[in-house]
Amino acid sequence: QVQLVESGGGLVQAGGSLRLSCAASGRTVSSYTMGWFRQAPAMEREFVAAISRSGARTNYADSVKGRFTISRDIAKTTLYLQMNSLKPEDTAVYYCAARGAGTVVATRGGYDYWGQGTQVTVSS
Repeated sequence: QVQLVESGGGLVQAGGSLRLSCAASGRTVSSYTMGWFRQAPAMEREFVAAISRSGARTNYADSVKGRFTISRDIAKTTLYLQMNSLKPEDTAVYYCAARGAGTVVATRGGYDYWGQGTQVTVSS
């Protein structure tokens, strides 16, 4: 079992920045591939970014490339998402997810554990 708790969401003006955190606990959490997804009202949950167990490999949705950066700490128990140059269309609930397999994937079904989510609102 892995427990995930997100934090760091809030209200920010367009062009601003936010840093999301996801505290992970449970056995062998460092061996999990981690990812961020988001869900806007009346929309499907969509992939944002993912990072491998070691942190050496990352993958991003085209919509956030060059603006968002995913990372994990040395102990690999906390996942981060640095979000810069935020746009109103980035407004959504952001979810942290963990995957037991080692490959970095962008599909929602590929993840085994999910956090409760944190709201990010970007005003124009």
